[in-house]
Parts: sequence; C-alpha cells; structure tokens
Amino acid sequence: MSTHFVQIEITYGGQLRTTAKHGPSGNTLITDAPVDNHGRGESFSPTDLVATALGTCMATVMGILAERHAIDLRGMRLTVKKEMVQTPVRRIGRLTTEVHIPQPADHPQREMLERAAHSCPVYASLHPDVEKPVTFHWGK
Repeated sequence: MSTHFVQIEITYGGQLRTTAKHGPSGNTLITDAPVDNHGRGESFSPTDLVATALGTCMATVMGILAERHAIDLRGMRLTVKKEMVQTPVRRIGRLTTEVHIPQPADHPQREMLERAAHSCPVYASLHPDVEKPVTFHWGK
C-alpha cells in the first residue's frame, strides 16, 4: 500500500455543519446535513461530496489522458445525479453520471477516454452495491 497520504482536518461547528481543511493546500470547505436528514441543506452534504468526488475524479483522469495525447477537453461537462436509498440503511444507492465531451463522436481516442473515466480511483473505490451508470455524449 502507498505511503503517500493527505490529511484532512475536520471541525464540527454544531447544527450539523462541519468545516474541512485540506492539509497540503489549506483550502477549506463546509458541509451541511441535507434538509431530508435534519439539516439546513445550505452547503454540500457528505454524500454530495461523494458524488462530486466521482465526477471530478472522472474528469481529472480523462484530462490526464487527454493531455498525454494532445486532446483538448476544455469545456467538458459532467453531471452526477445522486440518489439515496433508505434500506437496509440510509446510503447512496445510485450515482448516475452524464459526461458531455466537446469532441466528435468518431474521435479516434473515444474508447480510450471512456475507459479512463471508468478507471478513476473514486469509481473503483465505491461499494459494488452503489449503482454507477455512466453515459457519454460526444460532440459540441
């Protein structure tokens, strides 16, 4: 296992709100419990961050590959729809991702880029019970 780690410091501020500080950069973000789970829904919930992590991870891995092959993905958009389930426990049941790629559908590296999205570490880390369908839309 890798010895590289990143430390995140989290402070609970009360009223179901946290502040998380990214060790290497010092950047912070706030989480808030969602309205349907006793919160105010005024910021990302912890499970929203999982959905965010999935989409940004896919975009990043695709971007790394695109840069290596001189493919311009600027303007690529991803939408992740998070669906919660209540049984057997409250958890993320489905993360549906739509990837809009500003390149033609007949792009010679299409298969490689789509495969890259599915190989992102967050996608691979999610429990198998979490459904994670991905749809790619090519063209401007």
